[in-house]
Amino acid sequence: MSTPLDRSAPFYVAGHRGLVGSALWRTLEAAGFERLIGRTSAELDLRDRRAVFAFFAEQRPRHVALAAAKVGGIAANAAYPVEFLSENLQIQTNVMDAALEHGVERLLFLGSSCIYPRLAPQPLREEYLLTGPLEPTNDAYAIAKIAGILGVQAVRRQHGLRWISAMPTNLYGPGDNFSPTGSHVLPALIRRYDEAVRTGARVVENWGTGTPRREFLHVDDMAEACLFLLEHYDGDAQVNVGVGSDVTIREIAEVVAELVGYDGEVRWDDTKPDGTPQKLMDVSLLNGLGWRARIDLRTGLESTIAWYRQQVERGELLRA
Repeated sequence: MSTPLDRSAPFYVAGHRGLVGSALWRTLEAAGFERLIGRTSAELDLRDRRAVFAFFAEQRPRHVALAAAKVGGIAANAAYPVEFLSENLQIQTNVMDAALEHGVERLLFLGSSCIYPRLAPQPLREEYLLTGPLEPTNDAYAIAKIAGILGVQAVRRQHGLRWISAMPTNLYGPGDNFSPTGSHVLPALIRRYDEAVRTGARVVENWGTGTPRREFLHVDDMAEACLFLLEHYDGDAQVNVGVGSDVTIREIAEVVAELVGYDGEVRWDDTKPDGTPQKLMDVSLLNGLGWRARIDLRTGLESTIAWYRQQVERGELLRA
């Protein structure tokens, strides 16, 4: 079923300066949406319930993409579980409650593949949600995202609104967080190897054993999938968004090293956590609807590294 969104209707992208939000903004602009609405965290603190309700009362968006979240890698999630649970619950609850009060017709909630049990069968199917224990290093973040999925389902059940949830695999691309303390694995590898090339370092040390398998999706593909789902999907289940294939952390590190031109020694610190052994999405539901990722990993990495180096040269590296 195809139900195109009104390109002239106000469309609020929560988190429009982040990795997914900025890509979605570009995609929506290219698709002809005329009234995109965005607010930085300084302009609108989504943890402030009163401010969020006032914003919705003023702007009256008809469509919402909830891409705002507190995010981070294994180290950040393990060190600050209180913040990852509390702040994400506040953000998504405030936005969804305000959207419900003001009659938002279509809302897309963005979650994460970490919602699935740590040892769930691979590839991860949508029905595996809530069937086993979560990965301890990011369980607080996962619980917040699970609450968001259930919130969307509750709205559908109680109010009949056509809200949906999408669960992306590991994302990368322009606008990512390359912070040395808060980044995910791929931007961390890019930064680490690029800095080694810049400084002439002959040894790079990576976390863990390098054996966990991860799936990577370019954020521009993710943004296109979001718009596709808003116009082609109306169901209770969260929809997995990925490419359907994965690589080991060691393999992706070797590709990054090659692309940035690093040829020194690589060491793996197996005293650091690996996280979930494998996270591969089953994307048969999304593929069955008619959407597939189009950007291959090597091409996506080349463009991401080029973007990162451009930001470094300009002194404009995005960290959020």
